[in-house]
Amino acid sequence: MSETIDKKPRGLALAWRLLRLTGLGLAGACLAAWLLAVGYLYIEQRHLLFFPEPETEALAIKGLALQDIRIHTPDGETLQALYEAPQPGQPVILFLHGQSGTLMMGKWRYIRMHKQGVGYLALAYRGYSGSTGTPSEKGLLIDGLAAYDWLKAKGFRDSDIVIHGHSLGTGVATYVATQRPARALILEAPFTAASDVGAERYPLIPVSILMKDRFLNRERIRDVHMPVLIAHGDKDSVIPFRQGERLYALANEPKVFVRMHGSEHNTLTRDGVYPYYWKFLGLPETDVDPAIVIAK
Repeated sequence: MSETIDKKPRGLALAWRLLRLTGLGLAGACLAAWLLAVGYLYIEQRHLLFFPEPETEALAIKGLALQDIRIHTPDGETLQALYEAPQPGQPVILFLHGQSGTLMMGKWRYIRMHKQGVGYLALAYRGYSGSTGTPSEKGLLIDGLAAYDWLKAKGFRDSDIVIHGHSLGTGVATYVATQRPARALILEAPFTAASDVGAERYPLIPVSILMKDRFLNRERIRDVHMPVLIAHGDKDSVIPFRQGERLYALANEPKVFVRMHGSEHNTLTRDGVYPYYWKFLGLPETDVDPAIVIAK
């Protein structure tokens, strides 16, 4: 009888020991997997944020007087950009693209700006298209300022220049607007910060601590003192619509928010956002080149 009673506690103790060991093993495996994920994301973070591509298309659009130019940065890089001069009395737009793509991916933007008669300077950041260097936040901010300064050297006044960023380019555009005066700032599908987007995608990773290139729009927007327009598609699956709303709430007056109903991250141009830009800039909608047709 005493042997039976003694064996039962011994069996429970052994089972408890095994459960503890198993639990510790699972916890250790989970920790190891988490550390591997953190290490991978930290090492590869710039490859996940920047997608530079070489230019593969001819830099020409029928009917547009595109100039393929080079801009030299203070830290020794040479940047490729496309430039078309404005019609007399029209502004020039400094366009800063998103995280991927080439200059010619902006073709339908250029056509819309051409037909309105506004000029534009579309910049390829370092490492993109035919530009030298490797992308980083610090580098892209230098690139944005160099592009603005190139326009000033061409003789444009502050009131002639509109700073326009799309997606990742909103981080560059917002910074440039804190450093240089301009007619207006247009932010298309913006984030509050690149690190905020990363934190939403990887909720178990301390992104705000690990991320090198944070592009803190939510902090910089307070130092922008010019008219601001924010446009965001409410079906955006890349940068949440609510980030555009929050950034708008932080911006100084005067400001305008354009909600593009049903638009995705990269469809605002197609879905008709440019007439909102022209109205915001006080430009009557016009068509200086009816021969060029915009595909629907």
